Amino acid sequence: MVLLDQIKLLLKENGITYKEICHAPTKTSEESAVARREPLKIGAKALLVKAKDEFVLCIIPADKKLDVKKTKEILKSKDLRFANEEELLEKTGCVKGAVPPFGNLIGVKMIVDKKLFEEEYMAFNAGSLEHSIKMKTKDYRDIIKPKEVDII
Repeated sequence: MVLLDQIKLLLKENGITYKEICHAPTKTSEESAVARREPLKIGAKALLVKAKDEFVLCIIPADKKLDVKKTKEILKSKDLRFANEEELLEKTGCVKGAVPPFGNLIGVKMIVDKKLFEEEYMAFNAGSLEHSIKMKTKDYRDIIKPKEVDII
């Protein structure tokens, strides 16, 4: 099953209202925000990092930068690096810019920055550079029950 379909099924099974947005391919959070006609700050950026021997998906607001030092502390790792494009595709099945904030659907551990929940809505590329989903952050928290941390 395509990742977009898995996300939509998960949302449907949980009675979550969402909006699917089809747009021209976007590779960056900034491009995605423009294509969605939404503010950058509601974007949910999914970054795959490798700490020790483990890959972790870090979800942060799209208008923020990952704080590597804080992330190392949270993950209890001296070393931290971003996954390369080959690792990203292997671990998530997605190309750069298409990874959704659903590590549970792709078998990857996930941490989410607390600031994501300061906005009522979140929007993200949903396994594709051409498909986005907009949903309430409250609903995301309810179905994912993420580990909420301070990593920005």
